[in-house]
Amino acid sequence: MAEKIFDRETLLDLTVNVVPLGILAFFFVAFAVVDPWGFSPLISTLQFAIIGVTALLLVILTYYAGKAVSTAEKGMEAERDGE
Repeated sequence: MAEKIFDRETLLDLTVNVVPLGILAFFFVAFAVVDPWGFSPLISTLQFAIIGVTALLLVILTYYAGKAVSTAEKGMEAERDGE
């Protein structure tokens, strides 16, 4: 059977990044729907690129941080079991 990448405790630790991702998603949708400064191809593309790249980098950082925490927890459990 395949082992899970993240256990329950690690997922709870990673939920801290849900709030910034929600904020980024809110602004992405808000700027797409409301369009407060009008549409300019250059400015709008840059605006969405900044929000999108930031969200993507946050997701990647969250994944690798969770992987590192999970690996460290497993290492601590193995060390504790070996004593």
